[in-house]
Amino acid sequence: MEKIPMTPKGYKALDGELKHLKSEERPAIIRAIAEAREHGDLSENAEYHSAREKQSFIEGRIKELEGMIGLAEIIDPSKLNGSIKFGATVKLVDEDTEEEKTYQIVGEAEADIEKGLLNIRSPLARALIGKDEGDSVEVKTPGGTRDYEILEIKYV
Repeated sequence: MEKIPMTPKGYKALDGELKHLKSEERPAIIRAIAEAREHGDLSENAEYHSAREKQSFIEGRIKELEGMIGLAEIIDPSKLNGSIKFGATVKLVDEDTEEEKTYQIVGEAEADIEKGLLNIRSPLARALIGKDEGDSVEVKTPGGTRDYEILEIKYV
Protein backbone atom coordinates (compact mmCIF):
# COMPACT_ATOMS: atom_id res chain seq x y z
CA MET A 1 0.00 0.00 0.00
CA GLU A 2 1.12 3.53 -0.75
CA LYS A 3 2.04 5.68 2.26
CA ILE A 4 -0.17 8.71 2.94
CA PRO A 5 1.85 11.89 3.58
CA MET A 6 0.58 13.83 6.58
CA THR A 7 1.69 16.72 8.75
CA PRO A 8 1.94 16.08 12.52
CA LYS A 9 -1.07 18.40 13.01
CA GLY A 10 -3.14 16.46 10.45
CA TYR A 11 -2.18 13.13 12.03
CA LYS A 12 -3.15 14.42 15.47
CA ALA A 13 -6.55 15.61 14.15
CA LEU A 14 -7.33 12.24 12.53
CA ASP A 15 -6.18 10.34 15.61
CA GLY A 16 -8.34 12.60 17.82
CA GLU A 17 -11.37 11.97 15.61
CA LEU A 18 -10.76 8.21 15.76
CA LYS A 19 -10.48 8.23 19.56
CA HIS A 20 -13.67 10.33 19.82
CA LEU A 21 -15.60 7.94 17.57
CA LYS A 22 -14.42 4.87 19.50
CA SER A 23 -14.81 6.23 23.03
CA GLU A 24 -17.94 8.40 22.71
CA GLU A 25 -19.89 7.95 19.47
CA ARG A 26 -19.71 4.14 19.25
CA PRO A 27 -20.92 3.51 22.85
CA ALA A 28 -23.66 6.16 22.48
CA ILE A 29 -25.04 4.56 19.31
CA ILE A 30 -24.94 1.09 20.91
CA ARG A 31 -27.04 2.47 23.78
CA ALA A 32 -29.45 4.11 21.31
CA ILE A 33 -29.90 0.82 19.42
CA ALA A 34 -30.56 -1.08 22.66
CA GLU A 35 -33.09 1.55 23.73
CA ALA A 36 -34.84 1.47 20.34
CA ARG A 37 -35.05 -2.36 20.50
CA GLU A 38 -36.99 -2.07 23.75
CA HIS A 39 -39.76 -0.25 21.90
CA GLY A 40 -40.88 -3.48 20.28
CA ASP A 41 -41.52 -4.26 16.59
CA LEU A 42 -38.25 -3.49 14.76
CA SER A 43 -39.78 -3.52 11.27
CA GLU A 44 -41.66 -0.27 11.95
CA ASN A 45 -39.24 1.27 14.43
CA ALA A 46 -37.81 4.45 12.86
CA GLU A 47 -35.47 5.14 15.81
CA TYR A 48 -33.95 1.68 15.49
CA HIS A 49 -33.38 2.00 11.73
CA SER A 50 -31.95 5.50 12.14
CA ALA A 51 -29.58 4.34 14.90
CA ARG A 52 -28.45 1.33 12.81
CA GLU A 53 -27.77 3.64 9.86
CA LYS A 54 -25.72 5.97 12.07
CA GLN A 55 -23.84 2.98 13.49
CA SER A 56 -22.98 1.88 9.96
CA PHE A 57 -21.63 5.35 9.16
CA ILE A 58 -19.56 5.49 12.38
CA GLU A 59 -18.09 2.01 11.84
CA GLY A 60 -17.22 2.91 8.24
CA ARG A 61 -15.49 6.12 9.34
CA ILE A 62 -13.57 4.25 12.06
CA LYS A 63 -12.35 1.74 9.48
CA GLU A 64 -11.39 4.57 7.08
CA LEU A 65 -9.47 6.47 9.80
CA GLU A 66 -7.67 3.33 11.00
CA GLY A 67 -6.58 2.67 7.42
CA MET A 68 -5.29 6.22 6.91
CA ILE A 69 -3.48 6.27 10.26
CA GLY A 70 -1.93 2.88 9.53
CA LEU A 71 -0.52 4.16 6.24
CA ALA A 72 0.45 7.62 7.51
CA GLU A 73 3.90 8.94 6.75
CA ILE A 74 4.32 11.88 9.09
CA ILE A 75 6.43 14.66 7.60
CA ASP A 76 7.34 17.57 9.86
CA PRO A 77 7.47 20.72 7.69
CA SER A 78 9.53 22.61 10.29
CA LYS A 79 12.48 20.33 9.47
CA LEU A 80 12.35 21.18 5.75
CA ASN A 81 13.55 24.12 3.65
CA GLY A 82 14.28 25.14 0.07
CA SER A 83 11.96 25.00 -2.92
CA ILE A 84 8.29 24.10 -2.55
CA LYS A 85 7.51 20.57 -1.42
CA PHE A 86 5.04 18.81 0.88
CA GLY A 87 4.35 20.85 4.01
CA ALA A 88 5.37 24.21 2.55
CA THR A 89 3.28 27.25 3.40
CA VAL A 90 3.18 29.33 0.23
CA LYS A 91 2.05 32.93 -0.22
CA LEU A 92 0.86 33.60 -3.77
CA VAL A 93 -0.47 36.55 -5.69
CA ASP A 94 -2.91 36.09 -8.58
CA GLU A 95 -1.22 37.96 -11.44
CA ASP A 96 -4.59 39.01 -12.92
CA THR A 97 -6.52 40.12 -9.83
CA GLU A 98 -3.57 40.99 -7.52
CA GLU A 99 -5.34 38.93 -4.83
CA GLU A 100 -2.95 37.33 -2.31
CA LYS A 101 -3.58 33.86 -0.90
CA THR A 102 -1.66 31.64 1.48
CA TYR A 103 -1.82 27.84 1.36
CA GLN A 104 -0.08 24.98 3.11
CA ILE A 105 0.47 21.92 0.95
CA VAL A 106 -0.83 18.89 2.85
CA GLY A 107 -2.00 15.33 2.25
CA GLU A 108 -5.45 14.40 0.95
CA ALA A 109 -6.74 13.33 4.37
CA GLU A 110 -6.19 16.76 5.95
CA ALA A 111 -6.88 19.03 2.96
CA ASP A 112 -9.45 21.80 3.52
CA ILE A 113 -9.29 24.67 1.02
CA GLU A 114 -11.46 26.88 3.28
CA LYS A 115 -8.70 26.68 5.93
CA GLY A 116 -5.89 27.19 3.40
CA LEU A 117 -4.87 23.51 3.45
CA LEU A 118 -4.19 22.57 -0.17
CA ASN A 119 -4.33 18.93 -1.29
CA ILE A 120 -0.92 17.87 -2.65
CA ARG A 121 -2.72 16.21 -5.58
CA SER A 122 -4.55 19.39 -6.62
CA PRO A 123 -3.57 21.11 -9.88
CA LEU A 124 -2.27 24.18 -8.00
CA ALA A 125 -0.11 22.15 -5.60
CA ARG A 126 1.31 20.06 -8.44
CA ALA A 127 2.21 23.25 -10.33
CA LEU A 128 3.93 24.71 -7.24
CA ILE A 129 6.08 21.69 -6.33
CA GLY A 130 9.75 22.37 -7.04
CA LYS A 131 9.32 26.12 -7.58
CA ASP A 132 11.05 28.93 -5.64
CA GLU A 133 10.18 32.44 -4.43
CA GLY A 134 9.76 34.85 -7.34
CA ASP A 135 8.76 32.10 -9.80
CA SER A 136 5.52 32.34 -11.76
CA VAL A 137 3.29 29.33 -12.30
CA GLU A 138 0.49 28.73 -14.76
CA VAL A 139 -2.33 26.53 -13.45
CA LYS A 140 -5.04 24.99 -15.59
CA THR A 141 -8.26 24.99 -13.57
CA PRO A 142 -11.85 24.10 -14.50
CA GLY A 143 -12.51 27.87 -14.67
CA GLY A 144 -9.61 28.50 -17.06
CA THR A 145 -5.89 29.16 -16.78
CA ARG A 146 -4.64 31.17 -13.78
CA ASP A 147 -1.20 32.71 -13.32
CA TYR A 148 0.33 33.08 -9.86
CA GLU A 149 3.59 34.54 -8.59
CA ILE A 150 5.20 32.94 -5.55
CA LEU A 151 5.83 35.65 -2.95
CA GLU A 152 7.02 33.61 0.01
CA ILE A 153 7.78 30.04 1.05
CA LYS A 154 7.83 29.03 4.72
CA TYR A 155 8.16 25.73 6.52
CA VAL A 156 6.40 25.96 9.86
